[in-house]
Amino acid sequence: MAGQLILGLTILVGVHEMGHMLSAKWFGMRVEKFAIGFPPKLFGKKIGETEYMIGAVPLGGFVKITGMIDESLDTEAMSQEPQPYEFRAKPAWQRLIVMLGGIIVNVLTGILIFTILTAKYGQSYLPASEVRFGVVPSKLGEEIGFRKGDKIVKINGRPFEQFDDVYDPDVVMGNQSYYTVERNGQLLDIKLPTDFMDRLADNQKDPARFVEPLNPFEVGEVVAGRAAAKAGLQPGDRILRVGNQEINFFPELQQALKDNAGKATALLVQRNSQPITITANIEDEGTLGFMPKSLLQYSTKDYNFFEAIPAGASQAFGIVSNQVQAFGKIFRGEASASKSLGGPMAIAQTYGGTFNWIKFWTLTGMLSMVLAFMNLLPIPALDGGHVMFLTYEMVSGRKPSDKFLENSQKVGMALLLSLMVFVIFNDLFKTLF
Repeated sequence: MAGQLILGLTILVGVHEMGHMLSAKWFGMRVEKFAIGFPPKLFGKKIGETEYMIGAVPLGGFVKITGMIDESLDTEAMSQEPQPYEFRAKPAWQRLIVMLGGIIVNVLTGILIFTILTAKYGQSYLPASEVRFGVVPSKLGEEIGFRKGDKIVKINGRPFEQFDDVYDPDVVMGNQSYYTVERNGQLLDIKLPTDFMDRLADNQKDPARFVEPLNPFEVGEVVAGRAAAKAGLQPGDRILRVGNQEINFFPELQQALKDNAGKATALLVQRNSQPITITANIEDEGTLGFMPKSLLQYSTKDYNFFEAIPAGASQAFGIVSNQVQAFGKIFRGEASASKSLGGPMAIAQTYGGTFNWIKFWTLTGMLSMVLAFMNLLPIPALDGGHVMFLTYEMVSGRKPSDKFLENSQKVGMALLLSLMVFVIFNDLFKTLF
């Protein structure tokens, strides 16, 4: 988890700060430092006028541009007459491009990642028509009205083609969203409660979604050294029973394993059309250690590279749209900040403890767009704060005083440090409790 988090952040922080540095150098500004990670310095090398550094705290980075009021608060240099190579000596439009440089590169990085993934792998999806056995709800799903075997036929009154549309953020975060299900030959509407986002966040220790397809399966990849491998499970096996509980679908297996967590349990397995019984020491987490292979028929939509560009861009900007909606709910009091915001530990847990190429790059692309969005927020000390003041200067023709910018930077840094402390302790609290 830590390795993937550090690698992902290093890539994203590197390209973000490179966007600032290259645009600054393009306009003839002097760049004193380019750092990935925060001090203390682990390694540094000066090339030309710029010192390139690696810091010991891999949760960010910075570029020090001469003549710019930033987190270094170098007020002594600002008291002298501006030199032609300084940030403050350049026209406002050039300074604006420099401040937007990191955000622009993060957006382009996100689009590029999703474009390449889409061109190489296409978009795999489960057709809604293939979920012919219906769904199984989690505890949260049952609370809002779903029952095992319900077949979702409409979302907000409209038919849908891909089952993942059930989890569409526009639906989940909508104010009056509802699902139409077929149950025992009757159609029923299930409305999402207004506090659904908070209840989803409360459900984070149960990784299951609020509904999952009833999914017939067989054993796929078996992880070496885990309970499945030790018990002798093989790819292609069908698990028919766990203890005395009959198994037809993967969610039923998950529940049966939780019920027998930490116990030696008999498994009835079908292998090459023959039933056999094996004993597995189910892990304390209620797992065996194999990847299930769905027996539902997934479809894949293929794209060439040029077709993948708009599809990748749509995926990337969809993430920004989701962020805007989520923040809107927080500010309107419809969602709790403590439940909705996550820090480094939450990100690391999302990456997971094993490396998966597609998952790593998908999450890194998502983080690139989130980083761009967060940096554009009009908070002093973030790029968005500088953009706000530069926009004011360009519109009004009046530049804010250096003293005002310095004090704004201090306020912004205090806000950011407070936010960092909040999300880190919030991560710890959610993990431990």
